[in-house]
Amino acid sequence: MAQAATTNQSETLELNDIKRRQQAVWASGDYAQVGCTLQIVGENLAEALQLRAGERVLDVAAGNGNFTLAAARRFTRVTSTDYVAALLARGEQRATAEGYDITFQVADAEALPFADDSFDCVGSVFGAMFAPDQTRCGTELVRVCRPGGRIGMANWTPDGFIGRLFRVVGSHVKSAVPSPALWGTQAHLRQIFADCTTLEIQRRHFNFLYRSTYAWLENFKTIYGPVRNAFLQVEPARRDALQTDLLALLDELNVAADGTMVVPAEYLQVVATR
Repeated sequence: MAQAATTNQSETLELNDIKRRQQAVWASGDYAQVGCTLQIVGENLAEALQLRAGERVLDVAAGNGNFTLAAARRFTRVTSTDYVAALLARGEQRATAEGYDITFQVADAEALPFADDSFDCVGSVFGAMFAPDQTRCGTELVRVCRPGGRIGMANWTPDGFIGRLFRVVGSHVKSAVPSPALWGTQAHLRQIFADCTTLEIQRRHFNFLYRSTYAWLENFKTIYGPVRNAFLQVEPARRDALQTDLLALLDELNVAADGTMVVPAEYLQVVATR
C-alpha cells in the first residue's frame, strides 16, 4: 500500500511539473493572435450545440475566448476558464469591447472548481485536448455538465495538418505526455464519453490562410507557443532541420497555386449529451 501511494504521489508530481511547463509554453508568444483567426470554429460549435438564451455555459481551456464569445452572442450566461491568466485577460478585453457580461476565472481543466451538474453546456475549442491527464480532463468535462446537458469540443485530428505538425515537432523535441491529437480520434472520444447518452462526431476543416508558407512559419515561431518552444528547445545545430521539415509539411499540404498559403486543417466537431 505504501509503495502504491508513493507511486501515485510521484506520478502526480510529474504531471504537475508537466503542467507548469505547458502553462509557460502557452503563456509565451502571443497565442491570442492565432486564436482570433479560429473564431469561426467557435461559432460552428455553438450552432451545433444549439445554445439557447439563459443557459449556463462553461468554456474550458478557453484561450482568448472564441467559444466564449460565440456563446455570449447567443445570450447565454458564460463562464470562461483557462489556466493561463494572460490568455483570459485577452478574452476579457474582447468581451468588454463587444459589451458582453462574462465571468472569467482561472481554472485547471483537470480540476474544475465547480460543483457537479453546474452547467447546461460545457465546450472547448482546441483547448481541453492539451490537458496532460486526458482521462481526468474528460471526467471533469462530464462531471460539471448537468444530466441531459451537452458537451461540445473541437479537436485537431492526428492525420490533419495540426496533428502532423505535432508529429514533426515531436520528432525533434520529445514529449512526456500522450499526443493531444488522440482527442481527434473517434475511438478515444467514445472511450472518454462512454457514459454519455449520445455522441455525434463530424469531420470539419479550418483553412489556415497566410501570405506564404514561409510567412506562416516565421510568424508561428514567434507567436505560437508549441512551435516557438520547439525552436528554443532543439539544439542550435538542429534548428535548420526542424525548419526544413516544417516547411516541407506546409508545402505538401498547401492547396494555393498563387504563391500564398491555404492549408486545410482537419478537426473533429464533437457533441455529446450527458
